Order: sequence, then C-alpha cells, then structure tokens
Amino acid sequence: MRQDGLTTARWIALLVPLGLMAGALGSQYIGGLYPCEMCHWQRWPHYAAIPVAAAAFFVKQRPAQLALVLLAGLLVAVSGAIGVFHAGVEYHWWQGITPCTARAGAGMSGADLLDAIRKAPLVRCDAPQWSLFGISLAGFNAIISLAGAVAVFVLALRRAR
Repeated sequence: MRQDGLTTARWIALLVPLGLMAGALGSQYIGGLYPCEMCHWQRWPHYAAIPVAAAAFFVKQRPAQLALVLLAGLLVAVSGAIGVFHAGVEYHWWQGITPCTARAGAGMSGADLLDAIRKAPLVRCDAPQWSLFGISLAGFNAIISLAGAVAVFVLALRRAR
C-alpha cells in the first residue's frame, strides 16, 4: 500500500528553506554578496518556515502535522512571491517601493543629486549582484520557493491510494 505524501511534504517544507538560507548566508558570508533590503524581506518567511516545518516532525497527530506543513509551505510561497517582486525590480519590469531603488530624478540640482547619492544605500535592490543564465538570486529564490511550495501543497494534500 502506498503512503500519502505528507512525509515527503514535511521534508520538502524543511529542506527548501534550509537550503535557500544556507545558500543566501553562504553567498553573504563566504561569497561577499551583501543583501539589500528586499533580500532580507525574502529571508524572513524562510526563517519562520524552518521551525514550523521542524515542529511537524515532532507532533504525532496527523491533523497537526498537516497544519504545520501547510503553514511552512505557505511561508515558503510568501518568500517566493517576494522574490518575484524583487526580481521584477531588478529586471526593471516595475519600480521598487523602497529607497534602495534610488534613481536620479530629472531636474535635480547638483546639490540635490549629491545629497541623493550620499543617502543611497550601499547595496541597491534594483541591481543584481550576481546572476546565472540571466537569473538573479531573487529569481532563483522565486523559482525554487514557489516550486517547493507547490510540491508541499500537492504532496501534503494527496491521499493514500
């Protein structure tokens, strides 16, 4: 008899945010890629998903396991959605909502321009620091997080046959 997908969903709900955070922190502390404000936004749901997914391994009741796994999957999906938004800002599909996407405005005086440059963050949200095949780290987070969340939802809600 085949098992339902909850066991696999628990592992995915735990390993996706763990892996993505290991990659993010590794690229920061080993690779020297410092995160912008929106990069940090993407990390918070993963930080929350890790203990939620881990807790699903310690509860015995199936409804509680399912609820924790689905909550972890939702948190991973939230990070993926933020990653989509951030990638769109990096690819200039839309404008960011934070000052870390500063652009010089037309008609600014020289003093205003210098003041804007001084106040601009060191790491801009609209300029990817690294990409592979044209996909930035925010784009990879979006792809992996959303695919992982879909896998969690599909597997967790699948019934045994």
